[in-house]
Amino acid sequence: MLNGGLFVLYIILGHKISEGGASGGVELLGAAMTAAFLFVTPIGFLQAINAFGAPLIVQAGIGVGTCSSVIPYVCDQLAMARLPRASFAFLLTLLPATATIIGVIVLRQIPSAVDVWGVALVMIGVAVHKPVPIPVAAANGN
Repeated sequence: MLNGGLFVLYIILGHKISEGGASGGVELLGAAMTAAFLFVTPIGFLQAINAFGAPLIVQAGIGVGTCSSVIPYVCDQLAMARLPRASFAFLLTLLPATATIIGVIVLRQIPSAVDVWGVALVMIGVAVHKPVPIPVAAANGN
């Protein structure tokens, strides 16, 4: 429930940030990632200090960080600047299914019955959702 609530908050705030255009959203995203880096670094620095002697591990960490945070969140900001909030939220509901497929193909992770049921529930929720129509006067700001 907490994850779902935070995801809703992410969509709402992300759209507010992207209203100024994609480049402004990407700039604020960079600032947020810098703040997160400064906050998290002291927590794990002592445990990670040994990894700095292994260039391959450092490169892998940079690759994982780029592929799991930088690229997806920049793409999110670009999409949020161009799509209505409801369309973007719908695209995000596809993530569990695509993540499961990628997990099977790339990582050879076979989902359990509970995992498949969870993905199915998300897909059912998307399929049965009917957006609330907005009256024309309200949509025009009247």
